Amino acid sequence: MTNHVFTDIDRHVARITFSHPPVNALPSDVLEALEIHINRASETEGIKLIILQSEGKTFCAGASFDELLALDNFDDAKVFFMGFGKVINAMRKAKVPVVARVQGKAVGGGVGIIAASDLSVAVEGASVKLSELSISIGPYVIAPAIIRKTRRAFFQEMSLQPYKWFDAFTAQKHGLFSHVTESRGRMEEILENIISAYEKYDLTAITTLKKEIWSDARHWDELLERQAEKSAGLLLREPVKELLYKLKNK
Repeated sequence: MTNHVFTDIDRHVARITFSHPPVNALPSDVLEALEIHINRASETEGIKLIILQSEGKTFCAGASFDELLALDNFDDAKVFFMGFGKVINAMRKAKVPVVARVQGKAVGGGVGIIAASDLSVAVEGASVKLSELSISIGPYVIAPAIIRKTRRAFFQEMSLQPYKWFDAFTAQKHGLFSHVTESRGRMEEILENIISAYEKYDLTAITTLKKEIWSDARHWDELLERQAEKSAGLLLREPVKELLYKLKNK
């Protein structure tokens, strides 16, 4: 497998797949490609639904450690963290619902991507974790999406316990997952039911409803940029870089 993002279109559905082996940690080039593919799918005539998925066992391990270590100035660090902000904003602004297909664990930015989806289907093994505090930063860019989807209390529980995995059923209870099922096969059946329903729905009604659902987040372009500045400032401290280096070479 190579690093890539691609889109398949069938039955009024754009299925966007990303891959960055071995655990789908996201560098800036993959984040940029995701934003482009989501925006393109949203503007494609006849699309009624976007499915966002990844390859491999892990859904998404969040920010790329290699890139975090390489960043050495504020402007570049802000651009990197805004990569997640731009993906979240692309999902928010998409004219049609975005469904996250979560086949495995998600960490940090991966949790933020799930939270920014309109619906999400996960397997039982799709545990989630916000590990940012353990590397002396914080989940600032993804915080608005997680708080909006799960309420502040669950974000608080997750972010203050960066060592703890929260199982898929707990995540579902707090609103992060729409469906949790026992297998990938059953997950595909649920997705098929959603797709079959959307084939029959009116596109104008879909796009009008999507806009209404996200009407409370119109200020997110500016908000997520401010959040990226927080993350960039924390990342560039020397103790953080030393900790990241130790963890990478553990």
